Amino acid sequence: MSEKFIYLDHQATTPVDPEVFETMAPYFCQRYGNAASRNHSFGWDAEKAVDLARQKVASAIGAQAKEIIFTSGATESNNMAILGAARMYREKGRHLITCATEHKAVLDPMKALEHQGWDVTVLGVDDEGCLNLEELRQAIRPDTVLVSIMHGNNEIGTLHPVAEIGAICAENNVLFHCDATQTVGKETVDVGEMGIHLMSFSGHKIYGPKGVGALYVRRRKPRVRLEPVVYGGGHERGFRSGTLNVPGIVGMAKALEMSLELRETEQPRITALRDRLQAKLFTELDHIKLNGHPERRLSCNLNVSFAFVEGESLLMGLEGIAVSSGSACTSASLEPSYVLRAMDVGDELAHSSIRFGVGRFTTEEEVDEVARRTISAVQRLRAMSPLYEMVQEGIDLSTVNWSAH
Repeated sequence: MSEKFIYLDHQATTPVDPEVFETMAPYFCQRYGNAASRNHSFGWDAEKAVDLARQKVASAIGAQAKEIIFTSGATESNNMAILGAARMYREKGRHLITCATEHKAVLDPMKALEHQGWDVTVLGVDDEGCLNLEELRQAIRPDTVLVSIMHGNNEIGTLHPVAEIGAICAENNVLFHCDATQTVGKETVDVGEMGIHLMSFSGHKIYGPKGVGALYVRRRKPRVRLEPVVYGGGHERGFRSGTLNVPGIVGMAKALEMSLELRETEQPRITALRDRLQAKLFTELDHIKLNGHPERRLSCNLNVSFAFVEGESLLMGLEGIAVSSGSACTSASLEPSYVLRAMDVGDELAHSSIRFGVGRFTTEEEVDEVARRTISAVQRLRAMSPLYEMVQEGIDLSTVNWSAH
């Protein structure tokens, strides 16, 4: 068992489900037409496949087919929503609101707009990663045009109360963009009931292919307009030009369809595996901390800090197990997680955090093996830590004078 590679990083990406791959396969070599080619059967066939996929994706989130714009992924969708809305409505105002724990695909476009003259308010979170709704309400101004808050956090799993945020935005006539990359296909998502005007998500988080995503753009009450970010051909109702990724779109729709079909049985099973792993770690190890809300969180996510252990060293000790010390977009950085910093987790604890992500093909045997090896690695590393030894002897490290004499 220990020689088998175990994948527990399903917030970063998921394997393509074999059924999804089978559905996509014909669109690479046999049915390879361009969906914009309307002069022959190859193009008609591709267009029909895209139309059907658009209907499936829209139905999954309570939208209409014409409200779905296909993109290369959630990062592009986030950029389209934020940059496109800010520029389209700049005559109304130049104030935007987001949250400190958002994905970089939201924070970086916001920062770019800030450099171009927009005013951006970045709301903080509490020690469980939760947003204060009253602070959001107070932050909205007459010149606010957009609020961008994610549904489920990719690092700590905390779920924001999206429907309540949508209601606050509606009360103030402000557009609400939601990055739902981690929740579409897993949690209940209904853009109408949640008051969402723009929503981003992708295929590769739900056992579909990489390189394809979608942006929901509301058409009624209110009709949302965006200034295009990509020009050239007027594809996707002029919102996003470029030849459509027909195999990817077909695969994403199939993956989302399967996720909804399996959700009733899959989510409780994944939650049980996550809780099993958490129970084993917290039973066998002391001085560890759960990051994120203990209940309102993604069923697949477990983010834990192991005090007196350096996260990168722990990852090296878990050879053959795929886990993460942060989000996939920033995992190459040696800086502690900005998400954990926003929650006032100290740098030392933030450096010791590991994100475990359970998925569709994870087994109970794999979870038990990961727990066993994690416990063993933490105990081995702590045996070499003088700080852990001091704490075990009852010394309060905050009272120690570390200055040299």
